[in-house]
Amino acid sequence: MVFGTSLGVAVGLGGYTFVYAKGSSYLRDDPAACANCHIMTEQYDGWRKSSHHAVATCNDCHTPPGTLAKYATKASNGFWHSFYFTMGTFPDPIRLRPRNREVTESACRKCHGTIVEAIEAPAGVDGTQCLTCHNSVGHPEGSGNPTLVPPHFTQKEQSP
Repeated sequence: MVFGTSLGVAVGLGGYTFVYAKGSSYLRDDPAACANCHIMTEQYDGWRKSSHHAVATCNDCHTPPGTLAKYATKASNGFWHSFYFTMGTFPDPIRLRPRNREVTESACRKCHGTIVEAIEAPAGVDGTQCLTCHNSVGHPEGSGNPTLVPPHFTQKEQSP
């Protein structure tokens, strides 16, 4: 009985995820998949208008290199996006979690490494990150940019 129920739940959730919710689209590199659930519509539209749309997809900036790491990140982000969307508690603006910030920062440095090496950090600032000054590059201002919390600030310090 328990096995049958578990199997039914798994098949039901799998069917919902991959048929109704277009879950298989998330396994590809198509940026339109990121706008499937309406949470990322503004970000997708912003990316389409940005200079990066001709050279980078969502996965290029928001997933780490390597197949396993890429799909683990996509699964984690997809789960949380779905969870918050379903519960109606998605933060607005979207908050970029520390791990996702690291992934995006690494992507900036991968493509723009020679430029980054030539940059001098402002006096007294250690650990300057690309996103500190360039947070609207991939998603121009007004396109639902995620809130970028500097890594040295805590959630409590950012609260109004």
